[in-house]
Amino acid sequence: MKSISGKALCKTDKHPNLEVKNQAMYLKNNTSSKQPENPRSPIFSSCSIINRDFSDNFRLYQSDESIFPIYMLGDVTEVLKELPTESIDFCMTSPPYWGKREYDAGGIGLEENFNTYVDNLCSVFSEVYRVLKKTGSFWLNIGDSYYHKNLLGLPWRIALSLTDDQGWILRNSIVWNKVKGGLDNSKDRLRNIHENIFHFVKSPKGYYYDIDSIRSSPRKTKVVNGSVVSATGVTGVRYKRKIELSTELSENEKRNAYNALEEILRQVSNGDISDFRMIIRGQQRITHSNSEKVSGRAKELKEKGFYFLKYHPKGSKPSDVWEILPEDTQKRELHFAPYPVDLCKIPISSTCPPNGIVLDPFCGTGSTMLAAQLLGRKSCGIDISERYLIIAKERNETIL
Repeated sequence: MKSISGKALCKTDKHPNLEVKNQAMYLKNNTSSKQPENPRSPIFSSCSIINRDFSDNFRLYQSDESIFPIYMLGDVTEVLKELPTESIDFCMTSPPYWGKREYDAGGIGLEENFNTYVDNLCSVFSEVYRVLKKTGSFWLNIGDSYYHKNLLGLPWRIALSLTDDQGWILRNSIVWNKVKGGLDNSKDRLRNIHENIFHFVKSPKGYYYDIDSIRSSPRKTKVVNGSVVSATGVTGVRYKRKIELSTELSENEKRNAYNALEEILRQVSNGDISDFRMIIRGQQRITHSNSEKVSGRAKELKEKGFYFLKYHPKGSKPSDVWEILPEDTQKRELHFAPYPVDLCKIPISSTCPPNGIVLDPFCGTGSTMLAAQLLGRKSCGIDISERYLIIAKERNETIL
């Protein structure tokens, strides 16, 4: 593999702080050297930047105990082609946006036509599909662009191309609310302060998902004057009064409602659920739909006269709108669009197993790799820019 200047990059004098390792070549050329006292000691004992023999180095990294990231310098498509099929547990990336800025070393994002940009990205993601395990997840953060004052809808063009042409299954569309945006002097449209994040999988069932790892901590149930009080202050007294005064419920339905309410209060007391809401026929708005064909709850309300909304004892799961501030770039000299490390925490925690490998094919200055390291996962980052990988490596080493 060669750099964009055409010169081979192994150990280089151009950047004395750049540690470029070729572990596969090291092992072949040093078979007679003394073996380490601990045969299971990590080969990758620090962050490594690889510029050739990607397949051999990756296979070594797979079996290594180290969680230090491995970085691969080169064209993303060519590097991905060398990685083994179904070898990656998780992928998250934020590729260069079209027509927004010129990144170091050029590459994707500088196409004259946005359709070519979409095709180039989809070509990369086709390789991501190949290297991703059947149990894996792919998270894509992508921003939109204007052309002749027309908002192009690039995130959804790409997402639909991936589902329609490559077989990806889209599980979530997340709105990243950046809270604050850059300077916007336009006088004929609103400010843009959100971006899209898509969660794709390869199969509708069986992919890794640890929902409990990302739940918010629930408030605790209390006992007040001998009565069970839920996390939000529900005691059951109000619901018992509603049942008693109901003109919609028959006497038999009222008895069943009382008994069901007592059972729910017992579950709250035991910690089986943290909170609940009781919906009684004729007294509250039905969730979602009144149609029994559309809503199972509407059918339950008609047949029983009531139903319960139960809150999970481990807390609520995150919504699909995330308010996360962008990473501060005022002190950065090279990369002007690093996404925040916090953006990666929910995806990695919930969809990458603890012993899994994280991939970012457009890793830039390494935010995904940094998040993976902080969460105890191995990771592999790919980028065409030597300078970005030097910065990424330095960022990882700051948490050693």
